[in-house]
Amino acid sequence: SAVLFFLFPGTDVGVTGGNANKKNAAALTHGTAQHLLWTPEPWNLLVTQTPAKEKAKEGETVVLNCHLNSPQCLSLTDLMVKWYKEDEKGQMDLLEKNVTVLPNNSRVFMSGDLSQGDASLVILNVTTNDHGIYFCEVTLPDGKVVTGDGTKLRIRRALGLFGTEESIGTIIGVVAACIGGIVVLIIVLTPQLGKCILCMRQESCQ
Repeated sequence: SAVLFFLFPGTDVGVTGGNANKKNAAALTHGTAQHLLWTPEPWNLLVTQTPAKEKAKEGETVVLNCHLNSPQCLSLTDLMVKWYKEDEKGQMDLLEKNVTVLPNNSRVFMSGDLSQGDASLVILNVTTNDHGIYFCEVTLPDGKVVTGDGTKLRIRRALGLFGTEESIGTIIGVVAACIGGIVVLIIVLTPQLGKCILCMRQESCQ
């Protein structure tokens, strides 16, 4: 009868002979073939947004950082990047498939080199309407979606008081502190002024 040789990864060379071992050989071949079938690994990607909070003044340019890191040999330029904002009005999409989706808006666009994992978002000439939490979302080739933790953007109004740009709360606090200081000075100095006036009167009488 024929002699068959089988070589499998992780096993010794097996020799079978005769009809008695044909069934065992067929079963072993089938099981090994299933084991050797290639199954693709799931894509892994880390989306990092830093810092978690960002502040800006009206009229400034803001860059919201988003960095992509993959342990696999993944072509980052093939990834689909989306940016959206959440605020009290709900969710608004800003950028889809690496392109701005806002109508007639050239203030918002993606910057950086996507091949190097940089998917940062730029907002020109920010206004108070730009406040909110911004999320960087990436769609992988296998359809999996990975989203960053978000960056909270706060915009301060440009009031132009004394050549500075401060929030309304800060201005009110400064004014209240000044008024309080003046009142304290009046209370402290009033008795001293009274004594001085009395001394002046006594000297004039002498």
